[in-house]
Amino acid sequence: MKPFSSEVEEKSVVEIDWADRWQVYQRLQELEVPCWCEANQPLQVEVVTPTTVVQLWSVMRQFTSSRQDLICSLEICWQSRYPHS
Repeated sequence: MKPFSSEVEEKSVVEIDWADRWQVYQRLQELEVPCWCEANQPLQVEVVTPTTVVQLWSVMRQFTSSRQDLICSLEICWQSRYPHS
């Protein structure tokens, strides 16, 4: 996925593995993020709010990060929420 610029575009083409794009599409639909995914075409997402940017980033991270990276992120969040005394 290409990094986001400081300016939000109205529509973005999301570069994702073809095997994962339908799962990403379905999750974005569940989150009510406007997106399109036609046969043999890349996933397109309408990115118009900061919330949409974060939702897209989060969903893409689920599918592009390794399991170990996701585990490390969860551990960091958990430790910041419940620090050892």
